[in-house]
Amino acid sequence: MTTSVSHEETSLAVADSVRSLGRTSSAEHGVFRIRHTLPSRFAFLVICVAIVLSALAYGTVHYWALALFNLGALTILVLWMLDAWTLGTLRVSRNFLQLPLLGALGLGLIQLLPLSGTLSLDPYSTRLALVQFATLLIYFAATLVFIDTPHRLHLMVRTIMIFGFVLAIFGLTQSFTSPTKVYWVRELSQSTAFGPFINRHHFAGYMELTIALPLGLLFAGVVDKQKRVLYLFVAGLMGVALVMTTSRGGIISLVAEIAFLAIVTAIWRTQSERRKTKLSPLKSAAVRAGMAGALLVGLFFSVLLLGGEFSIYRFIDSVNTDDPTTGRAHFWAVTLDIIKAHPYVGTGLGAFGVIYTRYDSRNGLFRLEQAHNDYLQVLSDAGIIGAVLAFSFVALLFWKAISRARSKDDFRRGVALAALSGCFAVLVHSFFDFTLHTTSNALLFLVMAALATLNGRVEAPRRKHRNKNLAADERG
Repeated sequence: MTTSVSHEETSLAVADSVRSLGRTSSAEHGVFRIRHTLPSRFAFLVICVAIVLSALAYGTVHYWALALFNLGALTILVLWMLDAWTLGTLRVSRNFLQLPLLGALGLGLIQLLPLSGTLSLDPYSTRLALVQFATLLIYFAATLVFIDTPHRLHLMVRTIMIFGFVLAIFGLTQSFTSPTKVYWVRELSQSTAFGPFINRHHFAGYMELTIALPLGLLFAGVVDKQKRVLYLFVAGLMGVALVMTTSRGGIISLVAEIAFLAIVTAIWRTQSERRKTKLSPLKSAAVRAGMAGALLVGLFFSVLLLGGEFSIYRFIDSVNTDDPTTGRAHFWAVTLDIIKAHPYVGTGLGAFGVIYTRYDSRNGLFRLEQAHNDYLQVLSDAGIIGAVLAFSFVALLFWKAISRARSKDDFRRGVALAALSGCFAVLVHSFFDFTLHTTSNALLFLVMAALATLNGRVEAPRRKHRNKNLAADERG
């Protein structure tokens, strides 16, 4: 059995890759027919199902849910091997985003080495973190491999948008009818739930990712005129659900996401778009700024109409309290002390909850599971080495996504910018909360990162290169 690696977006490389996988192609016409095995179809289905069920299972933070999530990853591995057996070649992606994740996995293993005692101050938690990290890496690598056609790209985008819309409706309905319970059954005493999530901030983080697709496609100008109202309604409902969580970090991130889309799409216009709109760069920027402003105003009044005045007042009045950070300033100060004591390789992945009590300057009895700032926690858990790996991932994500935004396929370009904006919003939110420590959010973040950086296999063939016979054959 040989190993086939997906190539970058030159037609020759794609054609070679296609032929090596037992696919039929017509490179000179830009049309590729990919042979999808039954295992590959099921692997794609498992990824889609995992996105849905991981969110519905309380965000997948309990052991039983994590066990099912890990079982899904094992199923993908089995299907992946069956796909390789059927094709006679193992498909692997060359996407560089996998390298920092592999590096983080290696760092965690080093932290467990018995070097005069392990480097991890909580080996048990580090082992659990490594299992979860490896599972997420499997889902990410599989997404890069099995979303390999324009059709599958469309299916994944629709799955995320439809599920995000349904989740927003569910969250709003539950907040009005049973605000203190999850699924109208489970009562929570130490946290405020929203939708299926035990922590309302995590629901806000999930909405930041799902709302990115309809918003991004609208701002990129790739949605048909007859569908724009529908996309706007879907995005608007998600935005209202996010604001109704009263998550200040979520609201700040949503504003940042909309501003990001307005700025980037105003600058990043293709020549074809300029010919269609006939707008100068200044007018285009003004139009997008107007869209962003109208959207924010619309969300504000929609929340007020739904009785969510508390969401707005809480956000505005928080600056007048004695501690606008609601304890986060103290958490961050303690975390900085931990970082100073363990600067290079950190205290161990997942060890923050144990080490925090040793450095807490108040009483040392309060156990804090997360630092409420993912950047500080990366430094605490993984040190400078982990921070370099995390920075490399973010830098590669933006570089590759921006390169994909040069695509001549409008939908591909729109998805790249939309998915990148969702990742950007979560990265902003990570300054205030720990949404990526929720498995469902981490999974969707990685799927969005994959959508932003997938190679040219997911681009639709250009129509002007098709002859009549090929077009008739495709219709048949």
